Amino acid sequence: MNAKAVLKSRIVRQSAIVLACMQLLACASLDDIAAAPRVSLRNVAVQHLDMSRQTFLLSFDMTNPNAYPLPVKSIRYSIELDGQSFASGSTPCALHIPAGSDAEFVISVELDLLRTAPGLMFVARDATRREISYALEGELGFDLPAIRPAHFREDGVVRLQAAGYR
Repeated sequence: MNAKAVLKSRIVRQSAIVLACMQLLACASLDDIAAAPRVSLRNVAVQHLDMSRQTFLLSFDMTNPNAYPLPVKSIRYSIELDGQSFASGSTPCALHIPAGSDAEFVISVELDLLRTAPGLMFVARDATRREISYALEGELGFDLPAIRPAHFREDGVVRLQAAGYR
């Protein structure tokens, strides 16, 4: 075999190895290379309240258990309050959760509870007087090549912050 053929054979073999590695990496999830961050709902605050629309600020806490920072590029969430669907959506973001540390993010949500979920008006009213249960579920998209989004689910209690609404 001449040198040109040997070189061509070597390039084909190395290309096949690189392609195989890229396919394996494309199948990787965050769980394969790191522990997924923990996400919890810290606060639900009324920003605006009238008969036609209600605006809430949802504050979330994230904890990164890894020894390196995690760059979050998108968040998809769904929240139930007291067993009733409250808010859901997705938003792009540029959030870095420091290594072994916490980060916070806040989302503004505009709702029309009178039209979409009248029962939630009573939940929202009660939530200013007592803690109510919540269920939070969603996905974090990462700004890391070939890493699939990480799913999160958290249950807890929260009290609606009524101060400061107009």
